[in-house]
Formats: sequence, structure tokens, C-alpha cells
Amino acid sequence: MLDQKTIDIIKSTVPVLEQHGESITKKFYELMFNNHPELLNIFNHANQKQGRQQKALAGTVYAAAKYIDQLEMIIPVVTQIAHKHRSLGIKPEHYPIVGEHLLLAIKEVLKDAATEEIVDAWGKAYGVIAEAFINVENDLYENAESKEGGWKDFRSFKVANIIQESEVIKSFYFKPADGGKITDHIPGQYISLKLTNIPGEEYTHIRQYSLSTSANNDYYRISVKREDANDNKPAGIVSTYLHSQVKIGDLIEISVPAGEFVLEDNSDKPILLLSGGVGITPMLSMLNHLANKDQKTVFIHAAINGNVHAFIDEVKQIEKNNEQITSYFCYEKPTASDKEAKVYQKEGYITADWLKDIKVNKESIIYMCGPVVFMQAMYTALIEAGFNKDQIRYEFFGPAMELKEPAIV
Repeated sequence: MLDQKTIDIIKSTVPVLEQHGESITKKFYELMFNNHPELLNIFNHANQKQGRQQKALAGTVYAAAKYIDQLEMIIPVVTQIAHKHRSLGIKPEHYPIVGEHLLLAIKEVLKDAATEEIVDAWGKAYGVIAEAFINVENDLYENAESKEGGWKDFRSFKVANIIQESEVIKSFYFKPADGGKITDHIPGQYISLKLTNIPGEEYTHIRQYSLSTSANNDYYRISVKREDANDNKPAGIVSTYLHSQVKIGDLIEISVPAGEFVLEDNSDKPILLLSGGVGITPMLSMLNHLANKDQKTVFIHAAINGNVHAFIDEVKQIEKNNEQITSYFCYEKPTASDKEAKVYQKEGYITADWLKDIKVNKESIIYMCGPVVFMQAMYTALIEAGFNKDQIRYEFFGPAMELKEPAIV
């Protein structure tokens, strides 16, 4: 436990962290990777380059300082991050390295303002916060290994099948190379792929991908969008490798399923599954699970057009077999073929008015996933349509972020 003086000092740094948090975390990663380049085998390089990892860590540090005397307030955040850490293989021995470089970054960014008293207080606080993470992660590691079909860290899987789902999305089916059992997953969870042999890449790359089908005893399926280069970012190293070079029969190291963004199976309330682009993957896992339930479900998916829209037939078949399920597709820029086939119900964007028009049950529990811009737009539309924010569950691909509260007039 922290003494009151240390708590007071940490809380006094909250305004400073609000102002300089991202500068501190940017410097932290720079220092740590310079001194421990082996850690580049764990962290997502793309998120580093885009600044998302730095922003996410700054938010976590800020929250830890703000609630240093009520750490139970950040347990949901700790648990969410701990799932990521377990799927990446973060271990207790990594935490002293992180702590050392976080304190160095605080000193370097704040300079004279980082008094010995402040640095000492943050050293003590970091120890308490690290212990919370380590304890949660230890439980997750033990649970992953002890479950039937579970394993420790990474396990070798064979690529059993590859299916082109749209112009930009491929599904990969994995079966354990040892022929053993695999543990179930909760709809919405993800697995980590550990890739050590990408041509031209010095470091290992680990990526999390949502499982895109319901639990079974035979295989895992992920569905990956090929991330092409554009004005804002380079092509995705891992997605390009998976799409262009991975073949049936190849071996890939995979983690036990993880993640807290899961279908709550203890409620009979109506469900709204809302996705954009490749954000359809966890929603599809949830829909496959709900296919055998007697639970009112609305499935809404937004895509640019039918060329990039995956799983149309799978969704429509599930809908056909369960009268409690209704699906809607929204195309931003439908092609002539889309218009002729009439596979979509909304052209343009999903809006609050349209959500009202299709009469989504106002008691629904809402799950949504997609690009950041889509998620922010949907969050605003849902609030404007009369839903409460405590009904909405969401997950970002990559480091966690906060959606901005809409300004409702």
C-alpha cells in the first residue's frame, strides 16, 4: 500500500500528465527500445509509428495517477490490457524494464520539474500498479493453460484452409499441428499470431486477430483484411504477408484466445451487432453463437460496396434459419452490380434517423467494432437515436482508445 504522502504527490502530477503524457510515453518507448531492442519482438511496430501505442499508454498512466488511491476504479482497464499482455507473452520480468524507462522518460521530459520527490513517488506507485498487472496476468496464464485444450504461451498450428471472402479479406483456418484438442473461445475474443519468418523483417511480429466463427472443437478461424498503403500509412506488414505468402500447410505460432470484448451470455435482452469493414469479424463470431439462440438480434454491417463486403452469404443463411435474427447492410458507394442485386438496404452512411426508422429495440445491448472514424460516428448516432452509453460495448483493433461524447443539443 502507498502512504498518504506518496498518494498526494502522485495526484499532484495529474495536470502535468494531462499536458505532457504523450511526450513522456513517446520518450519512454524510444529509450526502452534503444536499450532493449529485443522487446521489438513483442510490440506492434505499426502502432508505434502511428502514435496509437504512445497515446494509449499515456491515457493509462494518467488514469493510474488520477485514481492512485482508488485503483479498483481502473481494474477494467487493467484487465483489458492484461488480456493483451497474456496474448503477447508479457511476463513479470518485463515490468522492471518498463518501470526503469518510464522514470527515465519522466526525468527527461519534465527536466527540473521532475524533482527527486516526484520520481521516488512514481517509483513506488509504479511498483503497486505493476503488481496489479502481474497478479491479473498470472491468473490469465494459469487459466489459459489449465483449460481443456489449453496451452502455455504459443503453440504451433497448421493452416488448414484459406478462403477469399472479398477483394480485401481472406479467412485462415488453423488446426493444431500436434493433433490435440483446442480450448473454446467466447464470441468476440481474439488470438495472437506470432510470425518470425517474414522475408526482409529483422524482428518477430505478433498481431491479434478476432476469431470470426463460434467456438468448436476442431479449428480457429480468423479473417484478415489486406492493409494496402495509402497517404496516411504504409502497407500492413503482417496482413500483406498473410495474404500473399502464407499457404495451406504452413505452420504458425498461436496464443490461447483472449479478450474482454465478449458476448454477455447471461442476458436475454435484444442484441444489436454493429460493424464497419473488417470490424465484422468479432460480430460474426457473436452472430454464429446467437444463431442457435432464441434471442432478438439485429445485425448491421457497413461497407464501401459489395466488392469488399465479406460473409454476405453466411449472414443471410443464419438469418434464414433463425426468425429472431434480422440483418441490414449499408453501402457507402454501391456499384452498379450492387444496385442491381439489391443486397443492401441503406446507401451512404448509417445515421440516427435510419436507426430510428428500422426500429431497433431501445432496450438492446449494443456491440460494435470497426475503424476509429466509423466507431465515433456510430457512437454519436446511437446516442442521438436515444440509446444510453451504458448499453454500448465496443472494441478497437489495436491500442484502446476513448470515444468522444457527442454534443447533444
